[in-house]
Amino acid sequence: MEIYIRPLKREDALTSYKWRNDPDIWKFTGSKPDRKITDDIELDWIRKVMKEENSKRFAICLKRNDKYLGNVQLTNIKDGVAEFHIFIGEKKYWGKGIATEATKQILGIAKYKLNLNEVYLFVKSENIAAVKAYQKIGFKKTGKPEEMRVYL
Repeated sequence: MEIYIRPLKREDALTSYKWRNDPDIWKFTGSKPDRKITDDIELDWIRKVMKEENSKRFAICLKRNDKYLGNVQLTNIKDGVAEFHIFIGEKKYWGKGIATEATKQILGIAKYKLNLNEVYLFVKSENIAAVKAYQKIGFKKTGKPEEMRVYL
């Protein structure tokens, strides 16, 4: 499946707030909402993060119809290093290689547009599929629990 990533837009909140309330999506992540998320709460979040100077946040979309599938982002950008986050909100697209392709695309942006040298992430060890996918892309486990890094 061909995808592209584009900067988040305010209108994305009308879709992504639903994903924030789905516990399946957050099962393997380090952070999940601690309350019911409304479209207004999500819109406020998107407005806030779009202003952040030390993060770049993108929507993952299908090329054929522009369907919004999830988010991929680089946060805590400092001194040539950034933290990576990704989720696919549309569950029917899980296991189709979309996260892998979105990761490759954002790493290209990290290297060639943002001039970053290194990207790190945290992944739960029980999320075996994600660990394997990250390793295939070039991330390596570090000595810290659940941390992986890739050098660009």
